Amino acid sequence: MVTIRTIAEKCGLSVAAVSKALNGKPGISPERAEFVKKTARELGYYPNSAAQILKTNRSHNIGILFQNKLAHEFFSIVLEAIRETMENQGYDITLLSSHHEEGFYEHAKFRQCDGVIIVQAGLDWENVQRLVEGDVPVVSIDRVYHGRTAIVSDNVGSMEAIVRHLSGLGHSRIAFIHGEDGDVTRQRLAGFYRGCQDQGIDVPDEYVIPARYHEPKDSGQAVQRLMSLKTPPTCLLFPDDTCYLGGQTALEKLGLSVPEDVSCFGYDGIHLAGILRPSLSTYRQNAEGIGRAAAEQLISAIEKPKLYVPQIVTVTGDIQPGGTVKALTKEAP
Repeated sequence: MVTIRTIAEKCGLSVAAVSKALNGKPGISPERAEFVKKTARELGYYPNSAAQILKTNRSHNIGILFQNKLAHEFFSIVLEAIRETMENQGYDITLLSSHHEEGFYEHAKFRQCDGVIIVQAGLDWENVQRLVEGDVPVVSIDRVYHGRTAIVSDNVGSMEAIVRHLSGLGHSRIAFIHGEDGDVTRQRLAGFYRGCQDQGIDVPDEYVIPARYHEPKDSGQAVQRLMSLKTPPTCLLFPDDTCYLGGQTALEKLGLSVPEDVSCFGYDGIHLAGILRPSLSTYRQNAEGIGRAAAEQLISAIEKPKLYVPQIVTVTGDIQPGGTVKALTKEAP
């Protein structure tokens, strides 16, 4: 069995010097520390994780709490940014499934997680409550919990910017197909109505229709309802880019084309938006920035508990003009 003493004898150093090198502590030069680490790898030395936890009171293991949609591009980019940032700081990741028989808090404790990032907001509150009110550092994404840091998209500002952009292109009959009820949807609805008010746009109640995120069929049915109105909208806002596919299909069945007969605007800015023809006009969420900010905030909460103050961090995105919005005024660009 390879031990620290074995490495020390091989390197011709003291056990104390080797321990400093392997644990990243001061008192040994960077060159000598790298030599020690290289020798340890060649000898097949692996530190005992249980011993490390007892010594440092940290596992360097982070829990990621999710529901079922990490296959969606937005969430996969968020997760990849978290993974990369965490690994660069020496942390591993454990996925905490919402289907585990234990509660989220108990599961995080069982996995000896130093902290947890809640990637999705649509989780059962009673199950999440013990976790967010417990002693494990928690950072959430797009959901604000009292006394915890939250990384949020600019859900209000993004919708105001979208309406302002469309108004500048001459659109005043704008319909909004929104996702299911929750913090994100309520914020986007507020942003939509604020944007319309600022632009002097009247919004008929029938122009605002609920659907589900990432469910194209729902949006397709909503499009059929909207386009059958006596005065149909000139532009349709979708809950996300994927849902536009359902709307596009519904419009084709109605004999309508995009953007000649009706304009369409998505949300998320996933790769799909750019490869569609015409390319989808959309709002690009900064998924990478969201994931990176969540990881950085959690690391700070773990490593500087006496200095850390929970906060709400807003990550902004930008409008990606495409070919699905028609300018209705000559003055519009």
